[in-house]
Amino acid sequence: MLSGSVKMFEAFVGIYVSQSGVPVLSVEYRLPPEHPAPAPVEDTYAGLIWLHEHAAELGVDSKRIAIMGDSGGGGITAGLAHLAKEKGGPGIAKQILIYPMLDDRNVKPDDHLTPFLIWTPMDNETGWGVMLGERRGKEGVPPKYAPARMTDATGLPPMYIETGELDLFRDEIYEYARKFGKAGVSVEMHVYPGCPHAFEYFAPNSKVAKQAFENRAKAMQTIEPL
Repeated sequence: MLSGSVKMFEAFVGIYVSQSGVPVLSVEYRLPPEHPAPAPVEDTYAGLIWLHEHAAELGVDSKRIAIMGDSGGGGITAGLAHLAKEKGGPGIAKQILIYPMLDDRNVKPDDHLTPFLIWTPMDNETGWGVMLGERRGKEGVPPKYAPARMTDATGLPPMYIETGELDLFRDEIYEYARKFGKAGVSVEMHVYPGCPHAFEYFAPNSKVAKQAFENRAKAMQTIEPL
């Protein structure tokens, strides 16, 4: 099940399907600022429930349903895993997070990254502002809305996660992956040297983009049943 950055992510659905041979369901969800949290993650949760309920007629193995998303959609995908855990909802066999947006507190520039940033701290502040409103950066934001707020990854699905070396989200992704390892939850992480956020959209035929597509396809092909 895919949760993406609207049309950008959907542009690569065909690549993921053709390379992996795994069928996908793309979920359309309401967007902020008109529909801030909890609308996006609740919409994807409704999609997860629907897929489980219709798995048999669609020929889907309900014990091997994974969730996947990139950038802002990757953050919502991560939040979906937290929401499903909170509600005791349908099982998720794996989460595949592509340079996900995880931390609403990440608005401080990194001097080493600043010259290369496609998504800047100001962009991040604006994006989280429309998603969380006055709650952005304050105490009490739950991980289903800002996954980096998680303190313990116990009980969450195994995770594939990636980032470019020159991505504003790099450090929050490192830290998120560390928490999974600390909780004993399987995590596969890839870091692409010299790459900014959304690098494959700008150079889809580059060697590194092709490697990223291959790694994502392998992640889709290796979904262990619950």
